[in-house]
Amino acid sequence: MARRYDCSDATDRATGLREAASAVRRGELVVLPTDTVYGIGADAFTPEAVGDLLEAKGRGRGMPSPVLIGSPNTLHGLVTDFSEQAWELVDAFWPGALTLVARHQPSLTWDLGETGGTVAVRMPLHPVAIELLTETGPMAVSSANLTGHPAPQTCDAAQEMLGDSVAVYLDGGPTPDSVPSSIVDVTAPVPRLLRAGAISAEELRKVVPGLEAAS
Repeated sequence: MARRYDCSDATDRATGLREAASAVRRGELVVLPTDTVYGIGADAFTPEAVGDLLEAKGRGRGMPSPVLIGSPNTLHGLVTDFSEQAWELVDAFWPGALTLVARHQPSLTWDLGETGGTVAVRMPLHPVAIELLTETGPMAVSSANLTGHPAPQTCDAAQEMLGDSVAVYLDGGPTPDSVPSSIVDVTAPVPRLLRAGAISAEELRKVVPGLEAAS
């Protein structure tokens, strides 16, 4: 039976964060609020849990899960060949609605799906998410919806779709924005916009003037 905690109540929030962190460490799934939509998350380094996440969404390995982190410093252990322009994007837009696709460290023992040696990573601008990520470390997190359905802005909508496939639901109230994060590929010398989202190409080009648009 899934457990749900109201993060607007200080006691419930503390209990919920503790229970969610424990669930993640056990390889279970949790739902958490972010600054875009609700996400379904698992320990990024537990392949079975990531597989359960993809299964809960009805999603194949060809659409690998992004990773959320609680601090930019975590990037040092996750990515390689991270350019100066990539760090400038981090400095300008994290925490926030910018996902960066980078080369992951070849030594990492994780299986996020068919990533081709890359990882899509983001630091969300939401206090509940950051608190949980600070406790758990990197989490594989995807929007908390069944594939083909709208991404949820409320915990109710997420729970209606995912039910008891999730161990813990953290209810942070309606998310502030339904627009997904912008995605920029920083694996090449010139960063490339893969998806225009909450941060416009114009805003991104103020930091990286040479940003290429998605083809």
